[in-house]
Amino acid sequence: MTELEAFAVDLARAAGAASLPLFRTGVGFDDKNAGGDCDPVTRADRDAEAAMRRLIAERFPDHGVVGEEYGEDRPDAEHVWVLDPVDGTRAFVAGLPLWTCLIGLRIAGRPTVGVVAQPYLDEIFVGGPSGARLLRADAETPLAVRACPSLNDAVIATTDPDIFTGAELGAWRQVRAAAKLARLGCDAYAYAMVAAGHMDLVAETGLKVWDWTALVPLIEAAGGRITDWLGQPPGTDGRILAVGDASLTDQALVALRRAVV
Repeated sequence: MTELEAFAVDLARAAGAASLPLFRTGVGFDDKNAGGDCDPVTRADRDAEAAMRRLIAERFPDHGVVGEEYGEDRPDAEHVWVLDPVDGTRAFVAGLPLWTCLIGLRIAGRPTVGVVAQPYLDEIFVGGPSGARLLRADAETPLAVRACPSLNDAVIATTDPDIFTGAELGAWRQVRAAAKLARLGCDAYAYAMVAAGHMDLVAETGLKVWDWTALVPLIEAAGGRITDWLGQPPGTDGRILAVGDASLTDQALVALRRAVV
């Protein structure tokens, strides 16, 4: 791995050391969206991001940081770490081992290194200039997407159909109707499964920059493709399409594009 890829792994391990001891302990949570749909945040979210920020400040003090819990610090720097310390906090508080820590590194504005880590399963999925790999215990396994040229044969996912608006929901249902199998509730872990060649497509909306930055290098390094719902690089509208086989992009966009334009 490159120096920055290895450092991203160090960040994932530090975040896991802060969050994992709180998993399945009955830790309470605050609601960041009181009065609306529950948006939980826990001590694990805050402690894990604080731990990563400390390491970044010590090792690369000139780097910027954008994090879900503590905001922006020099977001226009050449190197910017984009952190989601616990993606899938709802899964975390429910005791489900599908939450992850997302760590992305943006260099000159381009997502370049990405990590999706699941501490409970001891899995760290890494993507970057040196390729894509899964680190688990003392083993390192190369990652590669699988061939799936037809949407009719695809295993697909979204976190929850309730995230979609009316037009978006119609588009998702069209993609779902064409696919072979769909799974829900996986959060960012589904993207790791695309990179590992177990799933074929993930479509979501409403994602923030810390939700998707880490996913771009991981999916691309494994041989997949990740775009918005117009087929362009992910941006500010939060709509994401990730595929293992690039042939699926246009097939899915037939439906998804109509929800945007």
